[in-house]
Amino acid sequence: MQGLGLALAAYMIWGCFPLFFSLLSSVTASEVLVHRVIWSLLATLLISFVFKRARGLLALLQQPIALGWLALSSLLVASNWLIFIWAVGQHRVMEASLGYFLTPLVSLVLARILLKEKLHFWQAAAGWLAAVAVVWELISLGSLPWIPLSLALTFGFYGLVRKQHPVDALHGLTAETLWMLPLALTWLGWVFISDQTVGYGSSWQISLLLMASGVITAAPLLLFAAAAQRLDLSVVGFIMYINPTMQFISAVVILKEDYPPERLITFALIWAAMLLFMWGLWRARQLLKQQRLAEQKVAN
Repeated sequence: MQGLGLALAAYMIWGCFPLFFSLLSSVTASEVLVHRVIWSLLATLLISFVFKRARGLLALLQQPIALGWLALSSLLVASNWLIFIWAVGQHRVMEASLGYFLTPLVSLVLARILLKEKLHFWQAAAGWLAAVAVVWELISLGSLPWIPLSLALTFGFYGLVRKQHPVDALHGLTAETLWMLPLALTWLGWVFISDQTVGYGSSWQISLLLMASGVITAAPLLLFAAAAQRLDLSVVGFIMYINPTMQFISAVVILKEDYPPERLITFALIWAAMLLFMWGLWRARQLLKQQRLAEQKVAN
């Protein structure tokens, strides 16, 4: 039960991201991203020192290969953050939520194409149905849903890199934000030299929200990492949809976003694909259990 509580807390915090970042809609997406990077780095460094995990971070910083892959993952996650922040500021949270509904299905396709992993029939069907949803969006609205696709692809490839080259969640985020820091500082220097108006310092509310962006970035990641150690993959896979579901509800009920009626069909197709995906995940889990039981009987 402890693992489930941790996972629920993580996904509910992620699900509230549109509401949080909508409070920063008066600030440019690039500035929000810069502050998210800086304050996330400070938060993770503080956690590392408070919980005496700095030694593990120092060990990671001495591994060139791991740092190289983390440079790639930092580029992917920074792109994901920037697109999401921009989408919220443009009142396109519904499209962002569609991207996170698509993410597990994109990861499924990447695993099949790049890692040659075998898919269960129902998982393959879920992938095809998601593709139909994207084609429907293209035909019905006359434009490619670039926000959902870019969010799903950047996070899907991010997950692929981190899966192939796993590191501790806290240390990984610290290293990724360290890679982003030079660009963030360059942006701050450019703004200072060009004497541009920025959100930070314009009011104490905006300044506190920008600083808090680091904490809310680090907190759910650490909660999720702790939960993943205590829960089965099938459970984690199921509750991951709390995040985009909360984002969808926030877009419709709280933020009152306008949307074309055709998009409801897109979501219906994605939700059907989601159910097939979860069914396939559960079936694969059951087959694995049966195989293990059979092996145990043979061994006995």
